Amino acid sequence: MKDTFNNVVIYNGYPLSVVVAVTFHSVILALLLYLQSSKSPEALELVQPTVVKALLIQENPQVANERKRLERRQQQQRVQEREVAQQAVDAEQLRKEQADARAEEQRVARDLASLRQRQEQEKLDTEQLVRERKEQEEIEEERRRLRELAEEQRKIEVRDRQRQQESADAAAAELATSEFEMVQSGTAIIQQAVQSVWSRPPSARNGMRAILQIRMLPTGELIDALITQSSGDPAFDRSAENAVYSAAPFRELQALPINVFNANFRSLSLIFQPEDLLN
Repeated sequence: MKDTFNNVVIYNGYPLSVVVAVTFHSVILALLLYLQSSKSPEALELVQPTVVKALLIQENPQVANERKRLERRQQQQRVQEREVAQQAVDAEQLRKEQADARAEEQRVARDLASLRQRQEQEKLDTEQLVRERKEQEEIEEERRRLRELAEEQRKIEVRDRQRQQESADAAAAELATSEFEMVQSGTAIIQQAVQSVWSRPPSARNGMRAILQIRMLPTGELIDALITQSSGDPAFDRSAENAVYSAAPFRELQALPINVFNANFRSLSLIFQPEDLLN
């Protein structure tokens, strides 16, 4: 019978504790129905138990298996959720790392671009400095060349002025010599002409001296003759005046340059002083 009971339990799928609980409750229910049907009022009074103890009922294996499968499924779901969350965290971390890497790459690219720009600017500045230095050197070289040319030109001008001065001095000397010779020649002509016609009076003596101031035209014609210093002998003075008027005009003076004539013969002093008399 024991085997039969076990088979019943096995076949029905209920454990012994369930059967006991059902039986116990059935007995209580029958007792309550009996007491309810009794006419005695005292019989209706029920003594309620103060403590109701719950009996441990063994769980159905199918329910337990289902629960375990549900728990495993929930555990797997939680694991999957944790994995998904971890994957999300990893993805977020990866995204952040990638964003940081991209930001670092961009920063490095900006730094490289800035470095290349600075290098290019420094190169341009260096080239500009070299050009400016070269231009400055060319300017200095041009200034030096211009100074040398100016110095050479100054030396040439100095030499030219020296040559011109020497030529002018030579020409002036030659002109002065020629002018002196012309003056000497003109003076000699006048002296010879006057000397040839001067008739000295008997009262003339050695040591007498008379000076006449004569004025002439460029044609050699005599304007007047004035005694500026008398010899003290009127006859001697008149003889000197007569000699000048008799010798004029002096046509040879027409060949003289006008400047030479104006400077030397327009007004001329003649000295009459005999030195060859015997008395």
